[in-house]
Amino acid sequence: MGVMPVRKLLITMSLPMVISMFVQAMYNLIDSIFVAQINQDALTAVNMAFPMQSLMIAFQTGLGVGMNALISRLLGEKKPQDAGNAAIHGLILTLVNYLLFLTVGLTLTKAFFSVQSKSGAVINYGVEYLSIICPFSFGLFFQICFERFLQATGKTVHSMIMQGSGAIVNLIFDPILIFGIEPLGIPAMGVKGAAIATVAGQIVSMLIGIVLHFVFNKELRLNFKKFRLSFKSIGRIYSVGVPSIIMSGLLAVMTYLMNIILSEYEETAATAFGVYFKLQSFVIMPVFGMNNGIVPIIAYNYGAMRRTIGEESEKNDRSDYYSARITKAVKLGIIFATCTMLIGLLLFQLFPTFFLSFFNPDERLLAIGATAIRTLSWSFLFVGAAVVLTSELQALGHGIMSLFVFLVRLLVPALPLAWLFGKMWGLSAIWWALPVSDLLGLTLALIFVINVNRKVLKR
Repeated sequence: MGVMPVRKLLITMSLPMVISMFVQAMYNLIDSIFVAQINQDALTAVNMAFPMQSLMIAFQTGLGVGMNALISRLLGEKKPQDAGNAAIHGLILTLVNYLLFLTVGLTLTKAFFSVQSKSGAVINYGVEYLSIICPFSFGLFFQICFERFLQATGKTVHSMIMQGSGAIVNLIFDPILIFGIEPLGIPAMGVKGAAIATVAGQIVSMLIGIVLHFVFNKELRLNFKKFRLSFKSIGRIYSVGVPSIIMSGLLAVMTYLMNIILSEYEETAATAFGVYFKLQSFVIMPVFGMNNGIVPIIAYNYGAMRRTIGEESEKNDRSDYYSARITKAVKLGIIFATCTMLIGLLLFQLFPTFFLSFFNPDERLLAIGATAIRTLSWSFLFVGAAVVLTSELQALGHGIMSLFVFLVRLLVPALPLAWLFGKMWGLSAIWWALPVSDLLGLTLALIFVINVNRKVLKR
């Protein structure tokens, strides 16, 4: 983390995570592709379940960001025992997350779908799906937790193994459980089968992650005998984690509220919006994967920089060395993110109907979906750099600034603009609300990062 050339380190840390995030993007996408073969109501239901699944991931990945920032900083400061205690606190908070969504899944799923849709078939399909996803989400939560433990110490190949194993299980079981195999006596379970395949993959990933951590992750030991609950440690985790939870959760909130706005025009528009988000995850997830590699690099070198600033004999050279490593990692991250998003923009502009064809679309979904994909994908020009810059702010302890950027990108003014554009120019204009908001978000991120770099790194 502190000595390997930054370019090589970034590739070493990020490439397995990029592949891993590709695999993660496959979970809901695979469900949607197979479920679309049942009928469009089933596809709409799974798309409308996406905000709840995104919210679960937001709570746990936000916790993971805060946990990893603290663990990496403590390892950079040469405090392995404290890093292990921080990891145990992460396990406890992961259990709290699971219990929260277990309660939600048992009590609020019907209300969740009833607000988005008036179709009884869509609501019934959605309740079937989430009534399995939420109670068995412990696999998702602890899978992400142990993935972050491996990532915090650079074991990203092991992280890729655990993620890939779960995705393979999901891919195998999805068609079997959705459509059944009559000669083998396996019944067709439809949407329920898609949910069972998803949670099965997550549980397999969790079990493999636990084994890989305790066998290979020697740098991060979980010493439960010496553990003492510390509200200070919880506060340090959530000082970075809560803004990240809110930022990631804003995507779920925005998707949910956009579904409501779009459903006022026609339900097919909400389906098209859900399909776009499944497809765009294959473009943006690699950027998030690369980002997951950048955050511990920045956090480790920031911790090392703070340590060397206290050593007067090395203050002028070593602290500048670590500062330069942080800056170079961010620059390389922006280059990768921007190139990835430009490729995605080109593909979405040229082949929207090809991508839609995977979802068994009718003529109306093809027409609305092609317009949505072409318009919404202009956001790719701005999203890549904004994601990297906000991650730098988080890793340096400025999570509130990151929160403001995400508020601008995903909620304000995105939703008011979507409502206004729809009232003024109709359904096709609603899609432009997101590219406009993403441009404003990138502008704000640049202003914040320039200010932080001047005050923190150059000082």
